[in-house]
Amino acid sequence: MPETITKRVAELVPPPNLPDYDAFRRAFSWEAARAALDGLPGGRGLNIAHEAVDRHAAGAHRNKVAIRWLGLDGARRELTFADLARESSRFANVLRGLGVAPGDRVYALTGRIPELYFTALGAWKTKAVLCTLFAAFGPEPIRARMAIGEARILVTTEALYRKKIAGIRAALPKLEHVLVVGSPGVPDTRDLAPLMAAATDTFEIPPTDPEDMALLHFTSGTTGTPKGAVHVHGAIVGHHTTARLALDLHPDDVYWCTADPGWVTGTSYGIIAPLSLGLTSVVDESDFDAARWYEILARERVSVWYTAPTAIRMMMKAGLDLARERRVPSLRFLASVGEPLNPEAVRWGVEAFNLPFHDNWWQTETGGIMVANFASMDIRPGSMGKPVPGIEVALVEAQKDGAVRPVDAPGAEGELAIRTPWPSMFRGYLNEPERYRKCFAGEWYLTGDLAKRDAEGYFWFVGRKDDVIKTSGHLIGPFEVESVLMEHPAVAEAGVIGKPDPVAGEVVKAFVGLKAGFEASEELRRSILAHARRRLGAVVAPKEIDFSPGLPKTRSGKIMRRLLKARELGLPEGDTSTLEST
Repeated sequence: MPETITKRVAELVPPPNLPDYDAFRRAFSWEAARAALDGLPGGRGLNIAHEAVDRHAAGAHRNKVAIRWLGLDGARRELTFADLARESSRFANVLRGLGVAPGDRVYALTGRIPELYFTALGAWKTKAVLCTLFAAFGPEPIRARMAIGEARILVTTEALYRKKIAGIRAALPKLEHVLVVGSPGVPDTRDLAPLMAAATDTFEIPPTDPEDMALLHFTSGTTGTPKGAVHVHGAIVGHHTTARLALDLHPDDVYWCTADPGWVTGTSYGIIAPLSLGLTSVVDESDFDAARWYEILARERVSVWYTAPTAIRMMMKAGLDLARERRVPSLRFLASVGEPLNPEAVRWGVEAFNLPFHDNWWQTETGGIMVANFASMDIRPGSMGKPVPGIEVALVEAQKDGAVRPVDAPGAEGELAIRTPWPSMFRGYLNEPERYRKCFAGEWYLTGDLAKRDAEGYFWFVGRKDDVIKTSGHLIGPFEVESVLMEHPAVAEAGVIGKPDPVAGEVVKAFVGLKAGFEASEELRRSILAHARRRLGAVVAPKEIDFSPGLPKTRSGKIMRRLLKARELGLPEGDTSTLEST
């Protein structure tokens, strides 16, 4: 029986939005979820900006703080729903004055500053399509994404323009206007501030079909160009619903989603979902710093915290003493996404905060959370959890004729598939219909992730199809090996690959990052290898271990195993534009 962290529903405060998983799932319908949103006045459709801001600004939440912004230099700014409605309407009028039409692409390269939120909401009001970019991107990944999306408008800062955009501007002929925040007089740009000051602060959102394109999120493949996943205004039904159920958000919560706005989580659950629920969100302009994060959690009285495995592992690496210096009694729910969360990290949440982390699983293509550990549900550390109500998840095996066969036996491995449709499902890869078509087998979306399901219905991540290691006739999921390695007291993070071997086909090789206070040595290597062999057995345990001061990972927390393998074998690295560091 897997380890279980038992929940006592009657003791949870406030009572969870999903108190009984099975009963709620049986009664759930997406039609009822859609009815929880207002829709545009007069039955004119469904628009993200209206549901996220304007309906609140016209009601009881008008003067409620929507965003509590914390600047790099200690600045602090609170924006109410009424403020957001006014400022986003100003930006919508700026776009209209520039001739922006529905479907035009508006890009934001700003980092977490208030103008990002005005840009996003204002773009949706005009029915333009928003695409946010990582501020950490270099010029080439920015150019590629802006070229693929045919960017017409870019909102950025002076520093980012000079460093990232000026040198590629000539390669972007479709880019008509660059609007710069905070610094007038940058050549070939327009200062956003006077444009906003001259614009009126009211704007009537035009009729919006739920299928109108609203978002363009880029995701990188192993090779080739980035893929632009298309999402629509109707996706907000999924964002709103899953935030209530999987993140257990309540009206009085102070919520902090640490995701970068250039990643889908930073938009779906950093902007859209909390605003649609009328919550107060903390937004920190700064990058990760463990001491600063503990301070924010305590000072801002955060109650629900949604973060990434990378950040959790870095906080683990900093040690429990730092966690215990600041108690955070306001915290009641911790959640993680980006890469499956190792059991050790779930347990660490209990040690550091007296709360477990609730892992959940989804993809850029799904647009929202699909599988989760819910507030009312017992947690099995290392498990993805169970499907969100309204989402049907299966394990399948592809057949030669293109069909799929269900994999039903408990513990058997198969590819995760989701029955279509659902509200936040991507509607295509921009200008790549064939690439999109290959993601489906009949009514099933094929995720490319391998998983197992236990007898109680919990799903367990195994790895990406391309990551699975085949050694001496055995199939080994890297996540299982990485999780065991992290149980060793010296290990902060681990990445595992299959290394070609003339006898076994592949052998397991691990790359390990150490916690503070530990130094790489042959003695420590032997200790970690011995621990892995005891826990995993000789076939599954790594044959080789390399110490690495920093594993390559995306800013969403995914360890880039295919990059570890490429570097190990001297192969081309492919698209590395989403890396946190290289």
